[in-house]
Amino acid sequence: MTSVAGQLRPAEAPSDGVQIRHLRTHAEFVACVELQAATWGAGFSERVPATILRVSQRLGGVTAGAFARDNTLLGFVFGITGLEHGTIVHWSDMLAVRSGMQNHGIGRRLKHFQCESVRKLGATRMYWTFDPLVARNAHFNLNRLGVRVSEYVPDMYGADTGSVVHSGLGTDRFIVVLPIASEVAEAPRGSGIADTLVWNIRHAPILNEATAEGRTVNLSRFDADLPPTVRIEIPPDISRIQSASSAQAAHWRVTTRLAFQWALANGYTVERFERDGADGFGCYVLTLAAFIAPPSGA
Repeated sequence: MTSVAGQLRPAEAPSDGVQIRHLRTHAEFVACVELQAATWGAGFSERVPATILRVSQRLGGVTAGAFARDNTLLGFVFGITGLEHGTIVHWSDMLAVRSGMQNHGIGRRLKHFQCESVRKLGATRMYWTFDPLVARNAHFNLNRLGVRVSEYVPDMYGADTGSVVHSGLGTDRFIVVLPIASEVAEAPRGSGIADTLVWNIRHAPILNEATAEGRTVNLSRFDADLPPTVRIEIPPDISRIQSASSAQAAHWRVTTRLAFQWALANGYTVERFERDGADGFGCYVLTLAAFIAPPSGA
């Protein structure tokens, strides 16, 4: 069985009747555009039109949907295939699952279908983006799919896309990469250093630490010595904060942006995402590439 990064395995034959396949008819492509509006709002300026969704498939792109028994579109994934330094790669541009159908494995099944489709074309890796402030996406991408964070891009899609989802937050994104395995499954990323991480997380400083005045990013304290592991906290539900206070949501964006940019520039790698910490926040765990396990008995 082929898998991707040891995490993205095909779902068992679904008992729910959901079928994952390429979109075929004009009506299905139109339904995909409508689902974009339902997901990101009617004013979302980055919607991909039905024509592009359809034409891209002729050139190795993927527009696939999850369909219920009555042929209702429950979710979709869209991406384009191209060359990077002479190597075939795929960029997964959009993934959406209809409200009420989330947390049922549909997103994972769509990603697997997409990955298998481009693997057959000779693609060696897939790229996509996600918002570092969205905890559920951090868990899904890092812990379930096993992606690697390659870059942090401020306002990748502009400061205002017209979507209520992005209002006041901008569009800072992680660019992540998922190597596509060709024959054998790889071990889940980070599995070989799990015990080391557990030991070190207890001692890892939080880069955007909480104070009485709010979140503070004081990176000068690490000028003399970089800790082997650091943490960056995010709220459990940024959309709830965004609805209550745009200023507070924007503060989360500013402090996490500073923390991530500093950490990646100083050689840290995003290893995994921890949910529901002791203080109620989730946290990213980042380690230095040259990190060595602590001495036994420590």
